[in-house]
Amino acid sequence: MSDEQTRLAELRDRIDSLDKQIMDLISARAQCAQEVAHVKMASRPNEDVFFYRPEREAQVLRRIKAENPGPLSGEEMARLFREIMSACLALEKPMHIAFLGPEGTFTQAAALKHFGHSVISVPLPAIDDVFREVESGAAHYGVVPVENSTEGMINHTLDMFIGSPLKICGEVQLRIHHHLLAAEGTDDQAITRIYSHQQSFAQCRQWLDAHWHGVERVAVSSNAEAARRASSEPGAAAIAGDMAAELYGLRKLAATIEDRPDNTTRFLIIGREEVGPSGHDKSSILVSMRNKPGALYELLEPFHRHGLSLTRLETRPSPSGTWAYVFYIDFEAHVDDPQVQTVLGEIENEAVELKRLGSYPIGVL
Repeated sequence: MSDEQTRLAELRDRIDSLDKQIMDLISARAQCAQEVAHVKMASRPNEDVFFYRPEREAQVLRRIKAENPGPLSGEEMARLFREIMSACLALEKPMHIAFLGPEGTFTQAAALKHFGHSVISVPLPAIDDVFREVESGAAHYGVVPVENSTEGMINHTLDMFIGSPLKICGEVQLRIHHHLLAAEGTDDQAITRIYSHQQSFAQCRQWLDAHWHGVERVAVSSNAEAARRASSEPGAAAIAGDMAAELYGLRKLAATIEDRPDNTTRFLIIGREEVGPSGHDKSSILVSMRNKPGALYELLEPFHRHGLSLTRLETRPSPSGTWAYVFYIDFEAHVDDPQVQTVLGEIENEAVELKRLGSYPIGVL
């Protein structure tokens, strides 16, 4: 054997040995996870036990990123541990995660990014259906889009929180890359219409105007539906992502056609229980103020005085009356923090209604 072959054989033997150690350690971790579940069930025999703890998983993933020695990036190492935790959790009881479907949407990609691939993902046709599925207990959690860095807030999601008892349990941000897709064998010159969701058309408007001006744009319920149509209709193309392209066997006529390279969508994880502090949290509230001069100042001033950082302020029409409005506010801190309790107490004294939507870990991945 040459020196190269000898060295490669040694390295491969070492890799095989390390693989065995990794497998043994993952198995030991899985057994610990099972023991945790058994302890929880034994201490609460007549209760519906929640095995998934968003705050605990956020703490673990943050620690992995901080302590990662390389050469893999902290992000990549955290993704590997995300899948290990997902598989360990599924040993006891696989979670059902409702998402805005159909299969192949960016919302499904966000759900798998947050929960890992060992969950059972349940596609639903509308945001309302996702809320109802979680409220009924048929799904453990739901994933819904709430804002896009190019097109702004998803108002339907905000409006659902007004009447829903669900809590926000987490968030996940997903870089959105749109591709122009068509079925194998489709002649580019024969394309007469492009299908996509209206949000995707808006996010790719400049590119489409420059490259496919005059071609009919047909808005459909989701990018996955657009991909499905493009896979079977002659002369059709679709704007969709990688999951939809793979699911329907489409080829890319053009890749990453979004107008802004930093195009990102934020998704919310909705559930039925409160989430404890993780050490790096965000909170969301809905506030309805009395219609009087200075009302907005009275709402925002306590946040400034107590040093709380607002990350989002949106206004939505209130269902209670014409020209009445509800403020949707995100801020960095957990509702259990003393200064947050003080701020919310002051706001509650001046507000018509204050609804705590939940505190949750700021997205790690």
